[in-house]
Amino acid sequence: MPMEPILEVKDLTVRFGNMPALEKVNFTIEKQEIIAVIGPNGSGKTTLLKAILGLIPYEGEIKIFGKNIQQVLPLLGYVPQHFAFEKSFPLTVEEFVNLTCRKPDKLPFGGALRAAGMAELKDKLIGELSGGQLQRVLIAHAMLHQPKILFLDEATSGIDIEGLADFYSTIQRLNREHGVTVMMVSHEISMVYKFTDRIICLNRDLISHGETKTALSKEVLKKLYGDSADLKMHDHLDQHHD
Repeated sequence: MPMEPILEVKDLTVRFGNMPALEKVNFTIEKQEIIAVIGPNGSGKTTLLKAILGLIPYEGEIKIFGKNIQQVLPLLGYVPQHFAFEKSFPLTVEEFVNLTCRKPDKLPFGGALRAAGMAELKDKLIGELSGGQLQRVLIAHAMLHQPKILFLDEATSGIDIEGLADFYSTIQRLNREHGVTVMMVSHEISMVYKFTDRIICLNRDLISHGETKTALSKEVLKKLYGDSADLKMHDHLDQHHD
């Protein structure tokens, strides 16, 4: 176990004008795990990632490997929620990654694609990829720099149901085989329950934090989603609990 926590968040508060987006959030990540951040729309999930990455002002303290974000930026990878590009542009997967990566001395391109389960598609045109394939290419791109932590902001948006399991299996493999800590914003409760180790439940403040199987209870879902919690429960709890 590392000498210091991988990620430590103390009294994190973010305001947009007079409106609090996050209020007094505290948690610590100490192991190389897959961590899901869940909550209803407007609960502060993306705001949390942006604060951790130093992209927005915040109050409180955030330490990554015991240091400030500026000192550890090369150790972080990030896959955004949306990636806009011209689909008709004749660019292969390999050309795209080489064109956008400025440090070819890092993890070999083929190794990054293999890690993301995309090695066989290196010659395919970017515009011909499915949503899930494109997201895995973006993960391969992030992996070129061999990050210690990979942040994913609703990276499964636009992926069909068949591609979801493949995507989460890829994340699990990166964590288990490459030792990458993964923090992902997600809304797929059943996939989160199956594939993640730890969960952070937000609704502007911290509702619950801990091991997924214990922290993701019916009571917590009710606090997060209110009247629509029954749909979330039907999605997974009845499948997994006696």
